Amino acid sequence: MTILVKDEADIIEANIRTHASLGVDAFAIMDNGSRDGTREILSKLQKEFEIVIIDESGDYNQAKWMRELAMVAKNRLKADWVINNDADEFWIPKNSLNLKENLAFKGSVLTIHRYNMLLHTKEFFNSSYLVENPVFYSKSKQLSSQHLSIILTKIAPKTIINPHGLIYLRGGNHKALHIGNIRDYLRSGYDKIKRFKDIEVFHYPIRGYAQFENNIKNRKRLLEKSKKISMGPHYRRWVKLYNEDKLLKEFENTVFFNQKDIDTLLKYDIVKYNNTIKSKIMGAIKSF
Repeated sequence: MTILVKDEADIIEANIRTHASLGVDAFAIMDNGSRDGTREILSKLQKEFEIVIIDESGDYNQAKWMRELAMVAKNRLKADWVINNDADEFWIPKNSLNLKENLAFKGSVLTIHRYNMLLHTKEFFNSSYLVENPVFYSKSKQLSSQHLSIILTKIAPKTIINPHGLIYLRGGNHKALHIGNIRDYLRSGYDKIKRFKDIEVFHYPIRGYAQFENNIKNRKRLLEKSKKISMGPHYRRWVKLYNEDKLLKEFENTVFFNQKDIDTLLKYDIVKYNNTIKSKIMGAIKSF
């Protein structure tokens, strides 16, 4: 498993312990100048798990760094498969097998469905509602609407790759080109490639106001260095709101979900209750 981290102290240990309990053999992790204790947590976890840590102080370059991590997994960790993870994502099998058992075959690129998890409790691990049927907003509203919740929108899938023969890995690890899937890509493009259904990804993008604000501060620093940096319109909007001292109001109105919000979303089948993820995470934390 490869992970690029920056200030993920609230979640990185749970992430590593969960995936180790699910069969991940080793981790290649790049730390991009964390200042919240993330790097120290990684050093501690190195005593329990096989973890290669790479310290990177340069300007953010996700695509380049994730390709580098894939090669570390290939050459140093001798990986047959590489799960291109983020610190806020949990890869959970849908069946009784663990991750390693589900990947006991040869292949090139696997595309995995990903769900956003709603934040509706102070402890994000207790979140049990996922966005099953996303809301489709127009692109223009992503920058202008005061009522749009990016958490409810459609998100891209993720990939698991065979690093042997990898040609290209897109920045957010959502798409990959491999010598083994060129024919499928030329015939139908990335979006038509069949998804692997035995594993799902559960995404916790926002885990509390402090984490949310710190994330936007980091995004603000990136934008101040270069306006041309690749960044989603919702993040640009949140940086603007932070500069206007309106980020807390945004968090309360469109990011955190109260019970009334959840009841409405359940009524229209937008979200679904799923307690499996919580039990997997908590079980892994307690098992070590």
